[in-house]
Amino acid sequence: MKKFTFAFMALLVFSFSLKAQQFVSTEPANRNVILEEFTGRGCGYCTDGHRIANELMAANPGRLWAINIHAGGYAYTTYPNMITNDGNTIHGGFQISGYPTGVVNRSTAAGQSRSAWAGIANTQLGQAAECNVAGMVVINPETRVASITVEVYYTGNSIVDQNYLTVAMLQDSILGTQADYGNYNPDQWLNGQYVHMHILRDVVSESAWGDPISPTTQGTLITQTYEYQIPEIIGSPNGVEVDLDNIFFLAWVSEQQQGQAVRPILTGCKLDMVQGVDEPIYPSIKGVSQVGGVTCTHSKDIDVNIQNIGTETLTSMTLEVEVEGQTQTVSWEGELPQFGLEKIGTTVEVPFGTYPVHVTITEANGEPLDKEATGMVECLEWQDFEIEGEEEQLKLELMQDKFGNQITWEFTTSDGTVLASGGPYTMLMGGTATQIHLEYVTVPVDECVKFTIRDSGNNGICCSYGHGYYIVYDSNDNVLFGNQDNGDFGIEASCLVSVKGPEAQVEVGETEVSNVDYSHAEFIAPLTYDGYPDEVGFSYRKVTSSTETTVVGFLNEFRKILAMVDDLEHSTIYMVKAYVVVNGQTYYGPETTFQTWMWGVDELEQTLKLYPNPTSNVLNIEGKAISGVEVYNTVGQCVMVQQVNGDAAQISTESLNNGIYFVRIHANDGTVLNRTFSVTK
Repeated sequence: MKKFTFAFMALLVFSFSLKAQQFVSTEPANRNVILEEFTGRGCGYCTDGHRIANELMAANPGRLWAINIHAGGYAYTTYPNMITNDGNTIHGGFQISGYPTGVVNRSTAAGQSRSAWAGIANTQLGQAAECNVAGMVVINPETRVASITVEVYYTGNSIVDQNYLTVAMLQDSILGTQADYGNYNPDQWLNGQYVHMHILRDVVSESAWGDPISPTTQGTLITQTYEYQIPEIIGSPNGVEVDLDNIFFLAWVSEQQQGQAVRPILTGCKLDMVQGVDEPIYPSIKGVSQVGGVTCTHSKDIDVNIQNIGTETLTSMTLEVEVEGQTQTVSWEGELPQFGLEKIGTTVEVPFGTYPVHVTITEANGEPLDKEATGMVECLEWQDFEIEGEEEQLKLELMQDKFGNQITWEFTTSDGTVLASGGPYTMLMGGTATQIHLEYVTVPVDECVKFTIRDSGNNGICCSYGHGYYIVYDSNDNVLFGNQDNGDFGIEASCLVSVKGPEAQVEVGETEVSNVDYSHAEFIAPLTYDGYPDEVGFSYRKVTSSTETTVVGFLNEFRKILAMVDDLEHSTIYMVKAYVVVNGQTYYGPETTFQTWMWGVDELEQTLKLYPNPTSNVLNIEGKAISGVEVYNTVGQCVMVQQVNGDAAQISTESLNNGIYFVRIHANDGTVLNRTFSVTK
């Protein structure tokens, strides 16, 4: 059995109701459309059907959904096998004479050619619907159980006394092979594999044709629920994993089961979907992704997408982000309610190449956790190219092979702007014919530019079809990069170049802190730079934390960077450093420390003594009712923790290097005092 439980109830709105609708609208509306496309990986023209279905969905968002059903002679059982028993049943219920073939809202007994889908869909979209459909799916990621609620509300009368409700699970982003005679759908090719979308994986209803519902008269509300165990893999042999992050559910109401008189689907919808568990604290990492355009730097921005699938609102989280053995801690504070989504951004340093980035949630709402996820981050190699002026003209020398109609190229900037593009070119006569093209692009200074060349034939510009190549020159005809000896790059090749002006001479001095009180401080730092920076300011943090806060400042007439803050915590030691951004590069001054004022004077403060200071091997601490001490270095790392139960503590400093340290002294009454000391040997 696919489901654990199944139930429904019908309520007449004019009678005494047990339950009102939660999801479905009671307002009359036109029909939505379900397009069932019969397809297969061996069908070379089916990609054109996929493209047409995609265009229809894009033109009718929230009104039309395509279902790709792999069935028939072109559906293969090699991996990825996307054939299902339910798909075969639906396929057998229609007269199918070719592929791709589709039925639009099941309004015809025979499958229709792809050229007819738009016309039939527009007719269906313009007709009044007898009912509305909506609902919610809640998935427990631990048990893979989907709790599904579907509501049907009749705004009119169906012409038959019994209708049928179907709920189906679909899946996106299944990579695999696909015949493609004419490159009809290039957007769904990725590194030589086809990205199969909206694939029918299972029908949740008891029958492939749906479950009976009644009555079907105006004013009726029907609520139907399912508990569906999502399989790990569907398909035999060579089945495909069911990825919880790429599935979705459709529901629709029809007036007949196939084999009866043809009556169309009345309407359909995509069900809202969330993940949820019964545990109070349960953040779930939905994805880790690199963001932003191409950059000629090792610093890469990533986003960690988190959903709160627990029952308690999340107010704080601690994440550890690791790339190639380098780990950083990211702290988050806010308010993330149940089912809410949060995007936490950070920056990681990435060597040249492609690497996994491991993210672990180690703490949420003060409770220890161990929730992990992995993404990928990439740093492409680039070539630095220095110019004197404000822009540079680059020249592309492109030798096409016979199939110039398959070649395209572009130059793009770090924000995705296309500076220049070209192709496709003419297909040449002769088996190994070639033709040269000279193209030009103007690149502004201090820009990271990516050159990309693509061949839709997936075999580059070479070999048995003529020896093609590409070379990019500067304005003095010096070669920057290229592939003159071998144009066999497959489907795509790319190169990066950083067009830079003369190196800026920037020096940021040490920050001076003044006018400090309980929550306020003012910063000033000298700047040595002849030009006008993009931005100036200060970054500050608690000495006990690596999380930095940035305050944007201004540059006065004396070339001093100034800023102030008013939200500091009292009785806290901070580290602060000035920064300046010039031509997209950030320069920092040295860090310095300051401490905000304490509230009042307590017993520990009155009795506290630290000696000797400076010290060489032992620091003595005396005070009233001390419970513990913590020692931090100037970069905020905790280097020593000692439990105390009394009025004195002795800290060995023999293992510490020369320098300044911070000690946090805890009293039994909860008081915390911060002090500095230095080690000299």
